Amino acid sequence: MTGGTRRSARKGTHALRLALAGGALVTPMAPAAAAPAGTGSAGPPAAYRTAPDAQEIHGALTTTATPPLVPSGRTATDTIAPGERKFYAVRLDGTSDAYVSAVAAPRPGGTPGLRDGIDVSLRRADGIPCGPSRHRSFLAEGGAYPLADHAERLAGTGGPCAAAGTYHFVVARGDADGGDSTPVALELTAVTHHTPVTPNSTAPPGTWASEPPSEPAGPAKGITGGRGFNDAADVRTGTWKDTIRPGETRFYRTPVTTGHQLFAKATFGDAPGHVPYVANGVRMGLNDAARGHVTNRTDGYQGRAVTVPLAAPPPGRDTGPEGWYYLQVSLNGKAGQGRSEAVPVTLVVTTAPARSTPTGPPGPRTHRAPDGAALRTTAASPEPDGRLKAVGYAGIGTGTALLLGLGGWYLAARRPEPRRPEPRRPVV
Repeated sequence: MTGGTRRSARKGTHALRLALAGGALVTPMAPAAAAPAGTGSAGPPAAYRTAPDAQEIHGALTTTATPPLVPSGRTATDTIAPGERKFYAVRLDGTSDAYVSAVAAPRPGGTPGLRDGIDVSLRRADGIPCGPSRHRSFLAEGGAYPLADHAERLAGTGGPCAAAGTYHFVVARGDADGGDSTPVALELTAVTHHTPVTPNSTAPPGTWASEPPSEPAGPAKGITGGRGFNDAADVRTGTWKDTIRPGETRFYRTPVTTGHQLFAKATFGDAPGHVPYVANGVRMGLNDAARGHVTNRTDGYQGRAVTVPLAAPPPGRDTGPEGWYYLQVSLNGKAGQGRSEAVPVTLVVTTAPARSTPTGPPGPRTHRAPDGAALRTTAASPEPDGRLKAVGYAGIGTGTALLLGLGGWYLAARRPEPRRPEPRRPVV
């Protein structure tokens, strides 16, 4: 399996239920209708669609007077400016796993700066981190597309955040650095889940396959992808056809259960007219049921068909909750050359039993929760992390000097984003 994934772990036999905003429980196999994202060719690209009942809050700039995230499951929204850190409070018990997530959604058509992105982390009230921060950059995503990740606290593993109490979830944004300085919209959620901790519950590294099984049979079905996690269109094993306009991201969701792997590929078709080569012109990303980053793949695009594949390890406790996995496909705004005609995209999705490949390299860490425990959506809170890494979106193709100066970033963005196992802090 290529980079940008999280290592799979833990076997389970429970049926996961996600508590969505408003308290409704949805099982991984329950279909849900997706709201149309719009396929017209007029007007600017569609913006990210937040949850319809989301609560607007204002994160604190310090650890005092931090707004709590509502533990009833309502999603929260906020904005964050370049260089800001925002803090939110979340109350955790001492026995539940917790995943607190942030979606950062820049305005469509914006150009991110070289240092722009977000860090997310979870900390104790005294500032001690529960684990490593998670960094996502718009460069790695390939453009001004929505990006998401979560910080976690796994119960029963020791460490500084084992006790019940109020924690801070911190979201930090990088510098605009010559890019779009407009505040970015944030969508904040959290899920908690009680998991019995058993010895030897982690699968050995490298035991999941990266090669997909045979493609599903049958004709392609038409579908309209959503504009966010909240209205993602349901897809199952099969072939699906949609269209996408330059600057847009379409969202799809598919259920993944314990012991199974997800394989997908997106083929972007021919664009009308002449399109110069656009580095990171097309993208396919994947997030788990708690909106944690799983993998992100980009490729160049020059108006001719190109396919972007990805694969995910099977879910497990250390890899994040099972349930709805979220696929995203994006087309760089530069591919339109000022036009807004849609490009056809074909999505092939396959969910299959995990296949053992014990001789393979250790897989990077993923996020997933065991089969049977219910996930409860609660309010989350972002917390400051530290200085963002100096990475960002490189506008390659504007001249030889820029290519030379940003060649390293370009090469990094063309490769799948690596996802290395993240060490646990020692028991204190």
